Formats: sequence, C-alpha cells, structure tokens
Amino acid sequence: MVERRKTRQIQLGSVAIGGDAPVSVQSMTTTKTADIDATLQQIASLVAAGVDIVRVAVPHWEDAEALVAIAAKSTVPVVADIHFQWKYAMAALEAGVQGLRINPGNIKYQDKVRLIAREAKGRGVPIRIGVNAGSLQKDLLAAYGSPTSEALVASALEEARILEDEGFGDIKISVKHSSPQVMIEAYRMLAEACDYPLHLGVTEAGPMPMGGVKSAVGIGTLLADGIGDTIRVSLTDDPVEEVKVGNAILQSLGLRKRGLDLVACPSCGRAEIDVLALTKRVEAAIEKEKFGVPIRVAVMGCVVNGPGEAREADVGIASGNGLGFIIRQGEVVAKVGEDRLVDALLVEARKVAAEKAEAGAEA
Repeated sequence: MVERRKTRQIQLGSVAIGGDAPVSVQSMTTTKTADIDATLQQIASLVAAGVDIVRVAVPHWEDAEALVAIAAKSTVPVVADIHFQWKYAMAALEAGVQGLRINPGNIKYQDKVRLIAREAKGRGVPIRIGVNAGSLQKDLLAAYGSPTSEALVASALEEARILEDEGFGDIKISVKHSSPQVMIEAYRMLAEACDYPLHLGVTEAGPMPMGGVKSAVGIGTLLADGIGDTIRVSLTDDPVEEVKVGNAILQSLGLRKRGLDLVACPSCGRAEIDVLALTKRVEAAIEKEKFGVPIRVAVMGCVVNGPGEAREADVGIASGNGLGFIIRQGEVVAKVGEDRLVDALLVEARKVAAEKAEAGAEA
C-alpha cells in the first residue's frame, strides 16, 4: 500500500486534488480551442477513456472566447493553459474555467500576475504553476548553468511566492523535464520544500512505446514514493492514449479502483437526443443493478462519432435521430430504437459484470 505524502487540498471544480483525494488523471486537447464542437468532441473521447481533468490551450483571443461554451458544457473540469498573455488568463477566469495553468515567469509584468491571483482567489479557481526545463528564467539558467533539478525547484518556489504575496494558496506545482531522472530528483526536492499538491509529468516524452516507458518510470517512481496528486502523460499521440497510460500507471500501483464510472459527452450541435436526460436514466438503471465489480458506462449523443468515443468503456450508447447503437468494449453489438436503449444497455452491462465477477473469482 502506497503511503501518500501529506499535502494541503485544493478543489478544481468537482475534483479534489491533494490531501486524501485520489490521484487524478489529466490530459490536454489537441484541437484548436476556438473550434468549440471539435474540442468538446475530443473532451468526450477523453472522458470515455477515464480522464478526470482536461486542459485546453489558449494561444489566441478567439480561444479565450470559446472557453465560455467549453467550460459550461464539459463534463469534467477544464483548465486553461496560458502563456505570456495575462489578458487571456483574465478572460479564462471570466469564462468560468475551473483551473488555470500559468508560468508566472513568462508573464512579463509581475503586477499582472498579482492581478490574476486576486481574480482567481475571488472566484475560487486554483492555479498550477507549470515549470518546464525549456522555459526557465534567464537568471536561473545563468546561476545553475542548465535546467537542473535545483533550478526547476528554485523557479517553482520563486513563482509560488508571487502568488503567496497576494494571499493566494490554492496552488499546485509541476516541475517537468524530458529526463525522468532529472524530473524525479526535482519533484523529490520540491516535496521536501512545500506542502502544495504536485502535478507529475515527464514533458515531451515522445511517441509510444518510449513515451509511455519514460512516463511510467518518472511518474510511477514518484507515486510509489507517495509523491504526486495528479498526473499527465505527455505523448506524441492521440491524447486518449495519454489517459490509457495514466490510468494503467495508477492501476499498477493500486491507486485507481472504481465502481460505476459513468461518462457522458457534453453534447454539441451534432446531438439529436437529450443527452442529459438519457444519462440520468442510464445512471439510475445501472445503480439499481448494484454491480459488485467496477464498470465503465458511456452515454454519447452522436451516432457518427459516439462509437469511437465510447470505445474505452465497458458498455455504451451512441444515440441520435430516434435510433441508437449499443456498444460493448468498442464493438457495436445492437441497433435499437430510442425507447429500448436503456434496457438493451442493461443486457450487455449484466454480461460484462458477470464476466468480471467470474474473472475476479478465478484470480
């Protein structure tokens, strides 16, 4: 049993981070954030794969404007990733995002960082200080000679002080490096120096399989030490693969066990069914069954992309225009009328639960 490092706890939307909260899995969309439908569709795919928190890039003003719809419709908390432009951070907060990721060192004016801290504090929005080897301040690079673990930690603590000076404490910190060894050393040092929750990751890990191996080594080593409260596997791949690897790391350490995991798309212009109402019906029906094994159920409101988005679930529905597909472990097993969707889903859910129970008994 892993004994977790004791940290303060922060609340990122519906997800608690740090303290006694489970380790959460994050990923980042690869769509243009300004394309609201595409971004929400990708978020739905990530949710079906088991993500807890999603980060979106905000490099342009139209991306910031899109956050209003994205934050409102996403079924998991949304973190806005901000570099350089303090105005985008303010716009993201006004849009209702549940979290910010900033590197105070690359926002030119400290008074603007303080303004962001005050606004985030007023709205109850936590901030991740994201330090990367490639974005260290020039004075720290000069002092340490390279992006050493010591330099990463010095940068993180220096930037945390800027927020602390404004009475802001809802902070989590990352000190990422492309070398698992340097990253491990940095997080171990940081864990000794503060009680903030830590976001783990090996940056620029690359494609699979090496990217997965690097991430498993770096993230897994720290988690086994009890260090780390939320993770992101950074792969040169579909972000769904990041979530799969992240969950696998947690499961391998006994840090992820779930009963009913109900995932649903946030809906968009393609939806031809009331996804919220269908989701509530499915949730009530599955809960009534009281399955004694973990089961992931997906509800998708689009027959075009739904089957693909639900492929990581044990069973799922992709519905629209009066009809729906019943999906079992990525395969469409039935096509039924809208009025029969929940009953048909239960048939497959019972089969999956029985198989899992039998496998557990044999183990």
